[in-house]
Amino acid sequence: MRQRSRGRVTLAAVAAMCAVAALPGQAYASGEAAPYTFDPEAKPVSGAEVNTDATELKAGSVYKSSIKVGEKLYYRLNLDATTNAYVSAVVVPKGGGKVAYGDGITVSIRDSSDLQCSSEDALFESAEFPRPITAYAYRMVEKDGSSCQGAGTYNVLVERESKATSGPEDWELELRYASEPQLAGDAAMPTDAPEDWPSASPVPPTPASDNRRHGGTSYYDATSLDTGEWKDEVKPGQTLFYRVPVDWGQQIFATARLGNSPASDEYIGNALALSLDNPAQGHVDDASPMSYSGKPASVSLDPVPPVAYRNRFDSSSSVSAMRFAGWYYLSVSLSPEVAKDYGAKPFPLTLSVKVEGKAGKTPYAGDAGIFAVTDNDKDLAKSGRSGPQAAESKSNNMKLVGAAGIGAGAVLVLALGAWMLIARRRAAAVVGQPPYGGPPQAW
Repeated sequence: MRQRSRGRVTLAAVAAMCAVAALPGQAYASGEAAPYTFDPEAKPVSGAEVNTDATELKAGSVYKSSIKVGEKLYYRLNLDATTNAYVSAVVVPKGGGKVAYGDGITVSIRDSSDLQCSSEDALFESAEFPRPITAYAYRMVEKDGSSCQGAGTYNVLVERESKATSGPEDWELELRYASEPQLAGDAAMPTDAPEDWPSASPVPPTPASDNRRHGGTSYYDATSLDTGEWKDEVKPGQTLFYRVPVDWGQQIFATARLGNSPASDEYIGNALALSLDNPAQGHVDDASPMSYSGKPASVSLDPVPPVAYRNRFDSSSSVSAMRFAGWYYLSVSLSPEVAKDYGAKPFPLTLSVKVEGKAGKTPYAGDAGIFAVTDNDKDLAKSGRSGPQAAESKSNNMKLVGAAGIGAGAVLVLALGAWMLIARRRAAAVVGQPPYGGPPQAW
């Protein structure tokens, strides 16, 4: 009986361990090229060629769409008279496609009279190779604003421009609609743009002992980073995504370095692109594409101002986009042309990131959502986990607790059964009966 109980307890424990071992892990191995990973919460939506047929986008939602060469597609927003609204569009050309200088999309938000509230381009310029790029448009409520201020129906218009020499394939789109929180009642915010800010490059961060971080494949699974020097590998044609928490009053600096290659010394212009995007996935700035000739090379972003609400009033898009706190996204893309002379093996990549400045107070009332830096965000940046990895870890912990609970429950049931069986044996011995109902024993 004791041996049978032990066997059942062992089986319960093995089952619990198997349940934990079967939990899902990363979808791809470290260093392996992967396509753009769309947010699994993205809802399919089709843009309309006629604005009255457009589908409404909901605040806080993500959508997946597509656009053909030369198309102009409409989506609809229903806005109140007090909320700032942001709609971003990530352009994802399919692998192997061809793009030319000036190809891209324009995103704009327009009122019911077709007056433009704002617009932004996402273009393939000097770095003429397909990769994910992003742009956003917004409706901003201003005290003395004259257009796009009232409540009502607004249109989001996405327009694609492609040269005749470019690939004819459809481009996929990932659309996000975010609304900005209301200002706190006591927040006296300046309404003029900043005139200057620290522009000197900071002292490079000291490399950590455990400084390997593999970039994600999209904004959704971008790898979290904080100040430091991070090592990775990038393959020709691959784009890696990282995210850095930048709070109010803080400034971000970034440099990408590509290691040398003994395979060749062929000169390749515009080999590597480095970009920075804000928490609403609006484009902030990109570095001039780096050339490569087999020797160590690097490229840095120009200094951008510290995060401040007042930045939105600047006419420069790179200053205006530094308008709220949250996760800022870095993307590094290596041209597929590099493979022709240097091979398809991954290249050593070092990403140097530094966040400077003391974190300031949020100007918003209540929960700021994506426009904030939380303690959990800081922990993720230190550990190097992406958002999905953090969610998976939490889920795994819950499953582990559940499996342990099932195992403990099984042990308890088996122990109770053993106790009942022993009690039956003892009772049978007292009345002279065998424990399993056999013939009476002789005294």
